[in-house]
Amino acid sequence: MDQPNAWRKAEAVFEKHGGMLRTSKAIALGVHPRTLYALREAGRLQQVSRGLYRLADLPEFRNPDLATVAARIPQGVICLISALAFHEITTQIPHQVDIVVPRGTKQPRLDFPPTRIFRFSEPMFQAGVETHRVDGVPVRVYGAAKTVADCFKFRNKIGIDVAVEALRDYLKKHRGGMDALWRYAKICRMTNVMRPYLKATA
Repeated sequence: MDQPNAWRKAEAVFEKHGGMLRTSKAIALGVHPRTLYALREAGRLQQVSRGLYRLADLPEFRNPDLATVAARIPQGVICLISALAFHEITTQIPHQVDIVVPRGTKQPRLDFPPTRIFRFSEPMFQAGVETHRVDGVPVRVYGAAKTVADCFKFRNKIGIDVAVEALRDYLKKHRGGMDALWRYAKICRMTNVMRPYLKATA
């Protein structure tokens, strides 16, 4: 295949899949590695991180860290501080991306952005997952109520003050959201821990 046709076909593959692909996925979809690297050298593909490319003419990322991590670790779920920030129920500024992967999963390797990897039990991992499109990439993130319960579960890692702030912000933003909060508190086995804080904010 001549170069112009190869380039057009490769770009069409990227466009069909939201404009961003891992190297292995692009090759599996029929893009030759030589074409991939030629497009990068020509400035028509942008290397986001090791093994991850996106079309150069796409709009600038609004949330590059979440999109990059979700593309590189598609089986993972954004959690804790990163999920709080996504749902705008914290004043914390994430300095890394918090993500959960299933137990037994090989440790993901990312050179950028910085990540903090967690592993939850199966019921905790499966509960409360939402999928949002961020910069054209499907991002799996825990819903707001599940994230608050997770923060109490991991209060020793993130700080009880962060968990309590998230609880207050959640209740202000999601009036009538107590049932969902209590459901996830049970799944995370945090009912006894969260009960006094819920009473104090009632």
